Amino acid sequence: MRDLETLVVKMEQGEFTLEESIKQFEHGIQLARSCQQALRAAEQKVLKLAGDGADEALRDFDLPEPS
Repeated sequence: MRDLETLVVKMEQGEFTLEESIKQFEHGIQLARSCQQALRAAEQKVLKLAGDGADEALRDFDLPEPS
């Protein structure tokens, strides 16, 4: 996640050429997908540990907005 945040900051600051920005964007997509997979895996572990009713509780849980 930290790598993804760093990449976004550099792209917003215009530190890359257009071609490099495209490469970095592709890399950012890969990082985001990796984060999503890790989050899904963690959610499955929580559901397994918490047992019945945990799925509904997780759906109601709001994550804070990134700053």
